[in-house]
Amino acid sequence: MRPAPIRAPHPRVILQITKRKRGQGGHAGLASRSRWISRGLAGLGLTVIGVMVAACGAPQFTYVANSASQTYFKVPNGWHKMSDTALARALGGSNSATIPNGVWSVGYDGSAVPSAAHILGASATQPFVLALVEPLSAAAMNAMSYNTLRDVFLPVTPADRQSAAGRGFGLTGFHLLQDAVLTPGQGVHGVRDIFNYTFPNGSTDTFDQIAFTNANATRLYLLVLHCTASCYTKHASEIDTVMKSFTVRSS
Repeated sequence: MRPAPIRAPHPRVILQITKRKRGQGGHAGLASRSRWISRGLAGLGLTVIGVMVAACGAPQFTYVANSASQTYFKVPNGWHKMSDTALARALGGSNSATIPNGVWSVGYDGSAVPSAAHILGASATQPFVLALVEPLSAAAMNAMSYNTLRDVFLPVTPADRQSAAGRGFGLTGFHLLQDAVLTPGQGVHGVRDIFNYTFPNGSTDTFDQIAFTNANATRLYLLVLHCTASCYTKHASEIDTVMKSFTVRSS
């Protein structure tokens, strides 16, 4: 039986940062961080998808750009784009929450049998990448810090992991592999964190996350890639190319 996907702890990534709804209900039904997505994501931003072609003419990468937020990244050409509906269901379940204005999200799966459920599922044997851009509330702006960015998707800092564990968060065995502060320019700043978690079925998975905010902390820019630890090791070079391609041009 395929294990059920783990729900990320926050209802709206960090827009409701002061409420901290960490992993309620245990591993079988962790509280969703993203209940704001339940219908399609079409119309929330202009996504431009193109193909980057090598000198020999064979396509190598799909280039993904959100022109409204000046956010860009690339994925291998063989990865599959998730439909807006499938991604919304994976992130928000069956809830019919209203999608906030200005939010943009897109997902790509490297699996030959792509599924949006791989975003937080323990069966992701190929890389799955999610990009998200959203405006920040006044409360989130005031609470913004590098640690906030570290904990934006899953608990990373010791304090947040302790808090999540106390509320029944279902992932265990946290192991930090890399933590780096990034300052690419134009006021954009953030962190890249790579870490392992073990799912209740015993699968150890690697998460690679870049979280940025702009100079005024008015937006969150997130790129997170996830697959099993063995998958991550096998595709490390390819994954690093994807993560390093994440570009935000904002002030």
